[in-house]
Amino acid sequence: MTQLQQSVLFVIDDLELKYFEFNNLVTNFWIIKGLLQRGFEVFVTVKNKLMTQDNVAMALCYEAYFENENIFYKKNEQKKYVIEHFDVVFFRPDPPVDIDYINACNVFDYVDTERTVVINSPVAIKNFNEKFHLNYFNAYAPKNIVTSDSATIKDFVRENKKAIIKPLNQCFGSGVYYLDTEEKNINTIIKNLTNDGKTLVMVQEYIEEAAKGDKRILILGEHVFDECIIKLPGKDDFKFNEHSDNYFKTAKLSDEEKQMALEVAKYLNTVELYMVGLDVAGGKILEINVTSPCYFIKEINEHNNEHFENVLMDKLIELIELKQGKIAPVGLC
Repeated sequence: MTQLQQSVLFVIDDLELKYFEFNNLVTNFWIIKGLLQRGFEVFVTVKNKLMTQDNVAMALCYEAYFENENIFYKKNEQKKYVIEHFDVVFFRPDPPVDIDYINACNVFDYVDTERTVVINSPVAIKNFNEKFHLNYFNAYAPKNIVTSDSATIKDFVRENKKAIIKPLNQCFGSGVYYLDTEEKNINTIIKNLTNDGKTLVMVQEYIEEAAKGDKRILILGEHVFDECIIKLPGKDDFKFNEHSDNYFKTAKLSDEEKQMALEVAKYLNTVELYMVGLDVAGGKILEINVTSPCYFIKEINEHNNEHFENVLMDKLIELIELKQGKIAPVGLC
């Protein structure tokens, strides 16, 4: 097989592959479209099509193409490629970060990232939990505990009056519950989420400002975008859970939020976690999304009356060229 030039592989979620075309709610749609428009070759695959053969990381892939202002892929032309033959890989399957997810990450232990730029590094993803490791930035983390012990959790709730309990390996608010001292089902909630005391969960103090929504701050390398959006709680819920225009509103970063995000970005960039979304409320970081962070491009465009995908693509290509050594590390921030 010959070396592909300026070729990109996307490892996406099974559901995204199923609804690949016309899916402008999905961040990958915009990035793939932008890369194809700029002359990149783009291929797509999913976790269970990754493999190793003779200690070489490989993938069964489909080629994507651009036509009539939309993206498609050649569904009947699956081909096997060595992953290192791609210039860039975007590793963006959705959680849960279960054994299948971890094994997909393990395939990339056999990929030379000096040869192929990987965004985000699956090796780094294995070492960085989106909930647990926000404590690396303790000054910005809500008060929290990580435990599977029911008594410890109930003590935390009594001490803080209001709390949020969440699994460590899910996304989109799955399994996240509000707890307070009046909750009649607290034992059942704890038992279910901890798998009867066998599975660690995070319990955070409830940030009152989150009732007005949490702000998604976007990071690429060491760059923090000024464009951002607030995700509003769903109807009859305490958290964002409906991907509808009714539950988004435009937002601006405060100076304090920008500085906080720059500090996080600087560290994450050193461990090859380049594409990140911070969920922020009340000056605190609620989560650090590194697996498949949504950039809400459609929503930013509609609420801010702009074409954020062009801003993103310029910075993304700049980051790729920086990591490939094609440009000096000046001006990215």
